[in-house]
Amino acid sequence: MSSTLGNTIDFDSARLKVTQANAQLTASTQARPQPVSLLDVQQRLMQMLHTTLELDRVLDMFYLELQSLLALDGLAYRHERQDIQIQLGVAALHRCNYRITHKSEYLGELQFSRQKRFNEPQLAQIETLMSNLLYPLRNALMYRDAMRSALNDSLTGTGNRLALDQTIEREVRLSIRHRTPLSVAVVDIDQFKMINDQFGHAYGDEALKAMVNCSRDCLRAVDGLFRFGGEEFVVILNNTDLQTAQTIAERIRRSVAEMQFEIDGQGIGMTVSLGVATRQHDETSRDLLTRCDKLMYQAKQAGRNRVVAR
Repeated sequence: MSSTLGNTIDFDSARLKVTQANAQLTASTQARPQPVSLLDVQQRLMQMLHTTLELDRVLDMFYLELQSLLALDGLAYRHERQDIQIQLGVAALHRCNYRITHKSEYLGELQFSRQKRFNEPQLAQIETLMSNLLYPLRNALMYRDAMRSALNDSLTGTGNRLALDQTIEREVRLSIRHRTPLSVAVVDIDQFKMINDQFGHAYGDEALKAMVNCSRDCLRAVDGLFRFGGEEFVVILNNTDLQTAQTIAERIRRSVAEMQFEIDGQGIGMTVSLGVATRQHDETSRDLLTRCDKLMYQAKQAGRNRVVAR
């Protein structure tokens, strides 16, 4: 039978208990040496966790140190409000859960698991070590939120132009290094100005968001969607040849054309035109985007609501 223990850790109310535990720990450690002691782990965590702002790295270091002390099999972190789920190791039979807060600020939930049941001294060790995680975890969440704001388009939730520039440069380098195909699609909403002029910019914004949601449903988890400007978007398809990229682009085109989008109960038809290309030898990221953009305009000139791939 599995066991699951649930707790809420509020680090403000727990500070005194942690201080007392540290004093007791120091005394016991001085009395008899241990191969891996709680104090050793605490000291390493204090040095390591402040060296990075990457959430994955913070949790990975924390997990490895606890694993050396308590023989953990897995650690799972979840933050529903920021849509974060991280699994390290594997989930095992016996688990203990903690909801972490600090000054009424929700910092997520941690689950520790292992094959053997946790006893009370081990739970006390976990709770003591979690005090070392508090500020690195909070800083990592703040950094992640800042980076998301800096790299996301505030209206549509897609990556913005800065994120696009960084991503496509990285993908070009990876494509060259691993000799894998890199394809890009430029997507533009047909006659978008008419929606803005007839219904207003607020409804135009809703149309943009509807198109983005529809396009996302057509993409794979590894694909990237970015706002290029106005009603124009870019899809980055790594390790994807031209034929596959054209299939994905056609899926987007068909899905948008079949989408049920309404303004004040009135159905509004929307279509998109797409230009698709696969990176050629010695082609820069800028050249690739320019070529896709030209292909998209060819699709518009050919009658809109179509894909031109070359």
